Amino acid sequence: MVDFDQLDEQLVHALQVDGRASFSRIAAVLGVSDRTIARRYHRLRETGAVRVVAVPSSPRLGWVDWLVRIQCAPDSAVAVAAAMARRDDTSWVYLTSGGLEVTCITHTQSQRAPLLQKLPRGPRITSVTAQCMLRAVAGTAGWSGRTAALTEEQVDRLRTPALEYDVPLELTAQDQRLMAELAKDARAAYPALAAATGMPESTVRRRLGELLRAGAMYLDVEADPMLFGYATEAILWMSVAPSALTTVADALTQHPEIAYAAAVTGATNLFGFVVCADPDALYDYLSERIGTLPGITHIETVPLTTTVKRAGTLLPRR
Repeated sequence: MVDFDQLDEQLVHALQVDGRASFSRIAAVLGVSDRTIARRYHRLRETGAVRVVAVPSSPRLGWVDWLVRIQCAPDSAVAVAAAMARRDDTSWVYLTSGGLEVTCITHTQSQRAPLLQKLPRGPRITSVTAQCMLRAVAGTAGWSGRTAALTEEQVDRLRTPALEYDVPLELTAQDQRLMAELAKDARAAYPALAAATGMPESTVRRRLGELLRAGAMYLDVEADPMLFGYATEAILWMSVAPSALTTVADALTQHPEIAYAAAVTGATNLFGFVVCADPDALYDYLSERIGTLPGITHIETVPLTTTVKRAGTLLPRR
């Protein structure tokens, strides 16, 4: 595990506020030198501990996200997870349930797209469940476990102007190439982006800003929760009475253990990624916090075994 201290936590928080903020701007806010911030970032980036990526905004683009569970025979889950992770239309690919199940999010151009026809097939896959993601309800601005290192005043100094969601949005082939490069490294320099996309640097600079302001994509920070002292991750599949769905969703936004949550279709109509220090802390969260919320009729807790892919990054095999 890479060394990770308070300044690194502040750097990660700063990047979550503005993923393309210059090293000089971050350094000024944190009260250290430009060289120190650049050195810290490159160390974290080169070791794979932290990465800033551009993530397409499915609602803004008219796409539909699906939460997919694939149950496998014990000897095939790793291969299925690897196959799903290599796809361009997937994110957050996990091995769960001790390596017997693969969970991921996949994106389609419309709700009627033939999702199931594109999933892996074979005798070693025992079942597939797909739930349409209706609305993200918590964690949309980043998990609070990695966004608690800066003061409100520091965040205000880093925050960029509000997005202009009313900007007309029509993605071109050049936009798609640019977004594909930013999905690999959202902090790539403008000359590198120009070379990779074949666009003039001035066009890259202008269009990147327009895509962000239009909400076509957002910048996210990928970081292992272990860096922050959180060793236990799980997915919660919750059945919630429809009349209590909004109340429960609002409550989850106040839970620092919830990294992300969304309302979905199906019998388990709310799911959440939960991050805790250890199994004992997860027990306390289930029994004392989320388990006491009125309206929840059932919770299935599925531990995450291995993260194969995060928002946009395929992780190396371990």
